Amino acid sequence: MLRVPYPDLYAALLRAMQQLGLKGERAELCARLFAETTRDGVYTHGLDRFPRFAEMVGNGSVDVDAVATRVAGAGALERWDGRRGPGNLNAYAAMQRAITLAREYGLGGVALGNTNHWMRGGTYGWLAAEAGVFAVCWTNTLANLPAWGSATAVLGNNPLVLAVPRSDGRHVVLDMAMSQFSYGTLAAYAARGAELPVPGGYDAAGELTRDAAAIERSQRALAIGYWKGSGLSLVLDMLAAMLSGGRATHELPREPARESGVSQVFLAIDPSNFAGRGELERIADGILGSLRSVAAIDPARPVRYPGEETLRVREENLRLGVPVDPERWAQLKAIFPPKKRLTTADGAA
Repeated sequence: MLRVPYPDLYAALLRAMQQLGLKGERAELCARLFAETTRDGVYTHGLDRFPRFAEMVGNGSVDVDAVATRVAGAGALERWDGRRGPGNLNAYAAMQRAITLAREYGLGGVALGNTNHWMRGGTYGWLAAEAGVFAVCWTNTLANLPAWGSATAVLGNNPLVLAVPRSDGRHVVLDMAMSQFSYGTLAAYAARGAELPVPGGYDAAGELTRDAAAIERSQRALAIGYWKGSGLSLVLDMLAAMLSGGRATHELPREPARESGVSQVFLAIDPSNFAGRGELERIADGILGSLRSVAAIDPARPVRYPGEETLRVREENLRLGVPVDPERWAQLKAIFPPKKRLTTADGAA
């Protein structure tokens, strides 16, 4: 892997966004979200995901000019139409609105339909935690996960995010799909010929396997908790589609490059009117202290809370440079090069 300074990564992505047709602050935010995802070590949903985003802009699945709008609401709960705009921009706006509603009501929720892939779901958990509120959000996806007892993919891996703010900024953020491994992670393992740490799905013969490439071929990823993950995926899909008035998994295009019109939910919780920060910190410290008190099976791999590794990777990548695939980096710069400045005959700009 090649390490690239974070400002260079952001600048390259900003040029790409602008050349795809995004303008002003929207281009800046979209580039920043992609760059921060890569900076935080979620490479499958950062720079590595950008080519598919660009392809979806090209085939019309993503409308770079569309802005999510409120279409209905009652008190602390609102329904929004994403109008098939860039998924990360829509999700960011929806989470921001949920936070605003939570400030007023204690709890705020936005159900967002007709949107696109939100890229790294954890982004919106970190956003809420930085604002000092708790968050629960999830999305449905195209059908890529077999229902328990079936070999046919009829469920989505429907990522779920939960966030707990900490006053020291070391927030607890859980970002998980309903499959044991996301398809992006499977692709990353397959590309380097590495074995998964635990079984992640079934091969063509119906046997559990750690072979990521075999799972990609069979399209039979394993749900977390077996039947429990299958059931949770189904219910998350129902909640997202019904609350947003959007599409359910079985209605979404099955072609990854045309996975558009997904449904999402963003909940923010602000308990400040009935619980003091000191009380919340005391409870969190007790829980995390209990976690720290247990000995790790492998001393080289200490017990961690969700989000802790993200903070470590973020610091390292800001200090040393963000790891990028050299081929992917070269491709980005070749397709979206810096615009040349026009000069006069005497060389003046």
